[in-house]
Amino acid sequence: MEGGFWCGNPAEKDFWNPTYMDHAETSRQLKVTFSGPANHWTDAIPIGNGRLGAMVWGGIATETLQLNEDTLWTGVPGDYTDPDAPIALSEVRKLVDLGDYAEATKAAVELSGHPSDVYQLLGDMKLEFDASHMKYTEGSYSRELDLETATARVKYSVDDVEFTREHFASYPDHVIVTKISGSKPGSLSFTVYLDSKLHHHSQANGRNQILMQGKCPGKRIQPRVIANGNPKGIQFAAILDLQISEGGVSHIIDDKKLKVEGSDWAVLHLVASSSFDGPFTKPSDSKKDPISESLDALKSIKSLSYSDLYARHFDDYQNLFHRVSLQLSKGSKSNLSDDSLEMNKVESSPKNSYFSKSEDGAVSTADRIQSFQTDEDPSFVELLFQYGRYLLISSSRPGTQVSNLQGIWNKDIEPAWDCAPHLNINLQMNYWPSLSCNLKECQEPLFDYISNMSVNGSETAKVNYEARGWVAHQVTDIWAKTSPDRGEAVWALWPMGGAWLCTHLWEHFTYTMDKDFLQRAYPLLEGCTSFLLDWMSKGPEGYLETNPSTSPEHMFIAPDGKPASVSYSSTMDIAIIREVFSEIVSAAEILGRKDDLLIRKVREAQMNLPPTRIARDGSIMEWALDFQDPDVHHRHVSQLFGLFPGHTITVEKTPDLCKAADYTLFKRGENGPGWSTAWKTALWARLHNSEHAYRMVKHLISLVDPTHEADFEGGLYSNLFTAHPPFQIDANFGFSAAVAEMFVQSTMKDLYLLPALPRDKWVNGCVKGLKARGGVTVSIGWQGGDLEEFGLWSMEQNSVKRIHYRGTTITAKISAGKVYSFNRQLKCVKTYLL
Repeated sequence: MEGGFWCGNPAEKDFWNPTYMDHAETSRQLKVTFSGPANHWTDAIPIGNGRLGAMVWGGIATETLQLNEDTLWTGVPGDYTDPDAPIALSEVRKLVDLGDYAEATKAAVELSGHPSDVYQLLGDMKLEFDASHMKYTEGSYSRELDLETATARVKYSVDDVEFTREHFASYPDHVIVTKISGSKPGSLSFTVYLDSKLHHHSQANGRNQILMQGKCPGKRIQPRVIANGNPKGIQFAAILDLQISEGGVSHIIDDKKLKVEGSDWAVLHLVASSSFDGPFTKPSDSKKDPISESLDALKSIKSLSYSDLYARHFDDYQNLFHRVSLQLSKGSKSNLSDDSLEMNKVESSPKNSYFSKSEDGAVSTADRIQSFQTDEDPSFVELLFQYGRYLLISSSRPGTQVSNLQGIWNKDIEPAWDCAPHLNINLQMNYWPSLSCNLKECQEPLFDYISNMSVNGSETAKVNYEARGWVAHQVTDIWAKTSPDRGEAVWALWPMGGAWLCTHLWEHFTYTMDKDFLQRAYPLLEGCTSFLLDWMSKGPEGYLETNPSTSPEHMFIAPDGKPASVSYSSTMDIAIIREVFSEIVSAAEILGRKDDLLIRKVREAQMNLPPTRIARDGSIMEWALDFQDPDVHHRHVSQLFGLFPGHTITVEKTPDLCKAADYTLFKRGENGPGWSTAWKTALWARLHNSEHAYRMVKHLISLVDPTHEADFEGGLYSNLFTAHPPFQIDANFGFSAAVAEMFVQSTMKDLYLLPALPRDKWVNGCVKGLKARGGVTVSIGWQGGDLEEFGLWSMEQNSVKRIHYRGTTITAKISAGKVYSFNRQLKCVKTYLL
């Protein structure tokens, strides 16, 4: 199985295959490779099963697996209400109505709340080998992440012995597994132990087990020890179980380390658990015992060999990963072998001099990033696209927490931006690829999370804003915090986070057509809609307004020349509300609730929403008034929400707004952090502008030197993590979703093929297994920059699709359980049963 062979059922991507492609030529390896051990955390290899994560450094004499468990956070459940907020809100609204935006901005600080809690780390698994390993054979070292199998591997030779390490994180068995072996019998000796930056105690439990217990701080900043003053935080346990070959021996050192001598191989099982029992249970009241849960996890795999564990991991992972494939080529003048040769043409740059080639001249992924600006290797785009899918599978699975600002991977007690999910684009972008890239199960933690936030959010809405329904703001945490963030209104005052998240509920239905899911999700949409109706009020022009309103993290110059961030009816506010209102009306019709009082109120409100306005310079206005923008290159592109991820600005229906959106993107410029670059890629794709979409793809692929990361904006680290900087995972996910938008766009009735394909860059190609709205799966092949063939199928839905390609439109009837194959003239030439 190491080579990716699989004897199970065919993957969904293989339900349709193009007739013109040589399939032997399409199997390029999807591996992230390294020329040496990690020197920095962003050189390490991430593995994960949604709940447990590890960063594999690949050291030789000493190895570190930096560990995470997704429920380790500071704090306890909070009170996310402020009884003084209504008075402050009234004052802010009055100032906005008077046009005194600078004073309204100052007054709005009174509406801010407390900061989120902080994601923590679990600890480290440390491996120490004898000094001979420092004298490894020159050129023998390799380290890689195989995306096909979700396995990290390290290999090197010492004299005539080859040492191999394999690491994977199993979702079905809730364990991180490491196998270490030597090529000669009895050649393996090492010491292993667990450590943590958190308060902990570690000890050996016999000669084959280490138990580590610890706790997270009960407050976000590690408090001084005050008698009875600190709440009990989340408790945790990790157990390392050791198995060695016959003939090997193990013994205990210093009561907390295990030393292995003379073994052929060793298998390490790392399990971990915490006392977290949901966002509404105090750790002090939790009945969960992390030690017994960890022991149970070990007990459940006691009878499974390493091969058994690997096979179960492999089948589970490939069931998700192998749904989609992507193959890109520059064309006949630069075929696949030419592309691989070009990867070797690495030009050194003083800015990136930290990185160098491996000793044997093999091409590392860092080399490939560095050379992309000149060779524009299409196979690297394939790798980065699939890496985003790999990270989503690894950081968000049914039953886990949502993928946070860094997925599940974090090395710090006080990580950047608390590693907390941010609701003004981060958390949403994390889940953009879940539907189009055929990973719908990975979105389940998001729906659980939205449900939890609706509970706290209903209290925040009632107390802070005297409104019905539920609300969430900009930053949240494991306790489902819904109150405003602390500090300035420019980031803290943004009550649209919950509404944006609710659009994911409807999107899930449009892709899956799962009516039972829509029935379960509808109360969340209802609550969100009720809040929005109460939040808005009629303004002097007769339109419904949001007041106060900000455009996320962006200031403007008020008419009196003063900087401000608070006004009314920012374009993003109205775009999100328009989206939510449209969705709940559509959902109500499907569920037979179109005559509900709430829906009648929504229909009336829809007619009174302000239009999307075009500014004097021809761009989309970001605020309700045409304020002066002090930072035209600001990283957020909030005024374009209606274009993407929304659906109210479209090439076909709103050409004038699309023209204005085009100029807005031009004015914003190409620079910005990684997530901004990914968002702009998707926006250009929605405008069917392949040239600019590709330019943003290329812009992201820039190598960041972690020793001088402040000198960069956006870019990639050597392990393909995307940089803000520092590391934020959202652009990894945003990139995959944006590339999918370049190939396929859809509505419930329409399907647009290759709407933003850069025909001169990806001349030939094939993408298989992408999802479209209406429950349809799409595979497309093209040659010479033009459509060659495509296949459509639906597992459960009968539907009628309008299929669009370069000005030609056809209508196709799709019956469930059948594959339809079309030629370049959009004519169906073959059908067969799934």
